[in-house]
Amino acid sequence: MWLIWLIAAGVFFVAEIITVGFLIFWLGIGAILAMLVSLITDNILIQFAVFVFSSIALIFLTKPLVNKYINKQDMIPTNSYSLIGKKGKVIKDIGEDLGQVKVSEEIWTAVSENDMPISKGTEVEILKIDGVKLVVKPT
Repeated sequence: MWLIWLIAAGVFFVAEIITVGFLIFWLGIGAILAMLVSLITDNILIQFAVFVFSSIALIFLTKPLVNKYINKQDMIPTNSYSLIGKKGKVIKDIGEDLGQVKVSEEIWTAVSENDMPISKGTEVEILKIDGVKLVVKPT
């Protein structure tokens, strides 16, 4: 039975390399622990219990460590989220209908923060992205 656990561990490690989510890795470690237990006992229920409990324990015990060392504040906003905080100019009135804002030579559909009208030519600040629309307020 130890050979099956070794093969399972190998499959889990290869799957981890493909997915890079750092979750399947712990299933591989659990399979190795189950393999070691299979050298002591032939009881498949004990082996499977060691696999399940060790995998779950490792996942939950390492999550706080991962969160501690990955600082989400240092993440660099990309794509449309890089627009948040930038300034733009209204090129089509924002009112009850959607307006348009020009930001860095790109034209975006926009709505105002509090549904208040913003007239053409007003400089606005981008507060957030809501779907494919910018949410803006006058500066």
